[in-house]
Amino acid sequence: MRVLKSRLRLTWQQGWRLAIALSVSLLLAACQPFSSQGSQTPLTLTLWHGINPPPNRDVFNELVADFNADHPNVQINPLYVGQPDQQLPKILTAVVGGLPPDLLWFTPMITGQLVELEGIHPLNAWFDDSVHASQLNPALLEAMTLEDQIWSIPMATNNLGLFYRPSLFEAAGIDSLPRTWPELRQVARTLTVDNDGDGRPDRHGLLLSLGKGEWTVFTWLGFLYGMGGGLIEDGVPNLVTPEAIAALQFWADLVADGSVKFSQPERGYELNDYLAGRVAMQLTGPWTLGQLEALDVDYDAMAIPAAQQQATVLGGEHLFVMKTRPERQQAALEFLEFVLSDRFQTRWALGTGYLPVTQTARQSQAYQAYVSDRPILTVFLEQMSGAHSRPIIANYARLSDSLGRAIEQTLLGADPVEALETAQRRIDRIWQQPSGKVEDPQRRGSQTTSYLSSNS
Repeated sequence: MRVLKSRLRLTWQQGWRLAIALSVSLLLAACQPFSSQGSQTPLTLTLWHGINPPPNRDVFNELVADFNADHPNVQINPLYVGQPDQQLPKILTAVVGGLPPDLLWFTPMITGQLVELEGIHPLNAWFDDSVHASQLNPALLEAMTLEDQIWSIPMATNNLGLFYRPSLFEAAGIDSLPRTWPELRQVARTLTVDNDGDGRPDRHGLLLSLGKGEWTVFTWLGFLYGMGGGLIEDGVPNLVTPEAIAALQFWADLVADGSVKFSQPERGYELNDYLAGRVAMQLTGPWTLGQLEALDVDYDAMAIPAAQQQATVLGGEHLFVMKTRPERQQAALEFLEFVLSDRFQTRWALGTGYLPVTQTARQSQAYQAYVSDRPILTVFLEQMSGAHSRPIIANYARLSDSLGRAIEQTLLGADPVEALETAQRRIDRIWQQPSGKVEDPQRRGSQTTSYLSSNS
C-alpha cells in the first residue's frame, strides 16, 4: 500500500508539472507576433454586424468568403446580431465584460462611448501605412476622427437627399426643381391638393418624420448643415444657435402652411405614403433604390434645397477594431485593408446601392457603368462634397434624444426657440458630469437675443 501511494503521488506531481509546462508554452505562443504568412493554424476573428436587408447581408457574406479564400491564415466569422437598437446593449455588455468581438460594424456615433470605455484600437499608425486609405473621400474623415485619433473606417457611405414623384410635379405644372428653401416651401404648397373638396388634403407636398428618434434628427440635420450650423462648439453641444433656430423654424413654417404630412411615429423612413402618391416628396437616400426599382412607380431625387450653402448629412456604417490581443488586432487590420480595396468597394456598391468610400472605386469602369444606368446616383455622389457627419462624441445618444424631443415638439406646435432652450438645459445637466464641460449660458443667451433681433 505504501508503494502504491508513492507511485500515485509521483504520477500526480508529474501531471502537475506537465500542466504548468503546457500552460507556459501556450502563453508564450500567444505572445508571439502574429504573421498571416507564417502561421500554420488559421486565426478566426469574429465580426458582429447588423447588415440589413438580407440581400445586402448576402453580398457581404460573399465578400467575406472571398477574403477568407485569399487569407488562409486569417478567417473572418461574420455574425448578424440584430439591428442597432438590439446590438447596442450586446456591444456595451461585451466590452465592459472584456469579451468583445474582434471587429464591429456599427454607426460611427458610438465612437466616443467606445473610446471612453477603452474598447477600441486606434488606427492612426495603420492608416498612415495603408495602401488604400489615401483614396478615401475626404468628407468621411470627420466621422472617423475624435481628438486627432482615427478610430474606425467607413465600410460604405450614403447621404440624405429629397426624393420626388416626377408625375406629380408634371401634373402640378412644376417644371423646375426647388433649389432654395423659399422655392421648396412654394413647391410644397403647390403640390398639396384637396381633390375631393372636404377641406383636408388628399396629397401633401412633403413627408416629415414625426418622433424624437434618430431618424428625425438625421433628416433635420441636413437643413441645419444647409444653414452652415452644427451641434458642437468647442467640444460642447450648443443647440440654441441662429442656424438651429432657423432650420427648425423652416420646418415649423412648412407645417403651418399645411404642406406637411407626418409619418407614423418613429417610422419616417417608410415609403408607403410616397409610393401611394399621398406625398410628393420625401427625405431619404440611395439605400431605397433597390425597393423602388422593383416597383412600377416613377421616382427621382434632388439635392436638399440650400439655405446658406448646399449641404447634406452622411449615413453609413463603420468598422471598428476592438481591443483584444495584439495578434488578433493585427489580423483585423488585414480585413480593413480588404474593405477599402476597389474589389470590395465596387462589388458592395453595385450589390447594395451604397456609395463607394474611395475615389478609385468610384472612378472604376464597373461603377461608372452602374451609375450610367442609374443617373439618380449622381445626385448623391455630387452631394458628398457638402456632406457632414453627425457628432461622434460620447453621450451622442443623449444629445440626439434631447434634440429629437425639440424637433418633435416644434412639429406639434411648440415655439422653436423654447423647444431648443429646453433641450439645451437637459443637455447641460448631462455635460455637468465630471467628464463633461458646461457652456456659459450667458453666451448662448446672447446668441438667441441676437438672432431674434435680426429677424424681428
